[in-house]
Amino acid sequence: MLHVFESDNLKTYSAKDILQREVTPALGCTDPIAIALSTAAAARLVLPETVESISVHVDPNIFKNGFSVPIPGTAGLSGLELVAALGAFGGDPGKGLEVLETLTSESLEKAVTLVKNNAVTIHLLREHRGIHIQTQIRAGTHEAACLIEHTHDNIVSLTLDGVEAADRPVTSENRPVERFDRANFDDWLRHLTLDEMLSMIDTFDDDDIEFIKKGVDLNCRLAEFGLSHKSGMGIGQTLQRLNDQGRIKMDMVLAARILTSAAADARMAGAGLPAMASAGSGNHGLTAVLPIRAVRDYLICNDKAMYQAVGLSHVLTSVVKSHTGRLAPICGCSIAAGAGAAAGITWLMGGDRNQIAAAVKHLIGDLSGMICDGAKPGCALKLSTAAGNAVQASLLALEGVTLTNSDGILADTLEQTIQNLGVLSTRGMSETDATILDIMLNKEKK
Repeated sequence: MLHVFESDNLKTYSAKDILQREVTPALGCTDPIAIALSTAAAARLVLPETVESISVHVDPNIFKNGFSVPIPGTAGLSGLELVAALGAFGGDPGKGLEVLETLTSESLEKAVTLVKNNAVTIHLLREHRGIHIQTQIRAGTHEAACLIEHTHDNIVSLTLDGVEAADRPVTSENRPVERFDRANFDDWLRHLTLDEMLSMIDTFDDDDIEFIKKGVDLNCRLAEFGLSHKSGMGIGQTLQRLNDQGRIKMDMVLAARILTSAAADARMAGAGLPAMASAGSGNHGLTAVLPIRAVRDYLICNDKAMYQAVGLSHVLTSVVKSHTGRLAPICGCSIAAGAGAAAGITWLMGGDRNQIAAAVKHLIGDLSGMICDGAKPGCALKLSTAAGNAVQASLLALEGVTLTNSDGILADTLEQTIQNLGVLSTRGMSETDATILDIMLNKEKK
């Protein structure tokens, strides 16, 4: 039986709940894919009627992150209008964030035609905070609507002609269908201490370990694809080539950079392979998992220990995200998942509680200013930076190097440091997203 951690006035959860709620396979960038999930769910109610028009209202971060990233199965095509149409014509809502796994050439052709006919509109809700995707699909005399909020696959409303649908689709293979109190769960995450997170390591049962292993395997396949194909920017492939040429030298840091960036190269180029997402993001999952997998080759340890370290990484990534926000002005792939990777690597290398805290504080102190300027092939550079810095942070902590509470936003405890990071993200950078979005929209106009 899993240990459940107590926190005053909160419903309690377990390590297994974090894996079930926060870690899931995702095909393609999760922000535009969430739009496809919403249109697929709505279209399911009006089929076999012919879809005539699609209208989608989205929050600024969904808009920003889906702006230019390639869509899997489309040979490099991108665009929020297109991904919305693809979900309606070719998506299977029962597959959750792998909704476009069922995409066919016929459904792609229909989607492209609908977009060319200007029958798909995307509306930006500039003042909205948090994940929000409101979809309306008109077909014949009917209108189907779907609302996703809080997380990328959390369908909170699904209606046909204004009446709530009784047969709401399953949203993910590993996630319950019943309504879930996300606010309470996030509040519980925000109250977790490092000691409680570390205690969770021993509670992962055989099913949890097998699920974590699946995630490692999925993300490694993306890395292998990125290394064997010219994907995206080719960061991982280029770093590998520079090592082969003797211009840079392979070590733990470089191995982590190569593996993680190669996977991001493939994913951000629209490779038809799923990633195991963490805290709602596939790139978070790559950063949370692959640096630990890379370091494992330099250590004498068993696979179970590596999977436990990855589990710790997922837990800490989710805790940081509960403070910074699900979508944020800062690059969560680097800072939240990088912090998770730093914790997992330090634990795997025998670090104690204080060394793990020091490693995470190193990572936060180093990368807290990195912004999120949308999902794109260039994310591979940021993931390379985060992966290498997670290893470096761990090695420095294990050698006794520590940052003090006089360093910027850092505090005496890791818990307070993470809270400060959350304040920086949610309050201090409140205008950053709007400014980034203005720059991106101005580029499109030009």
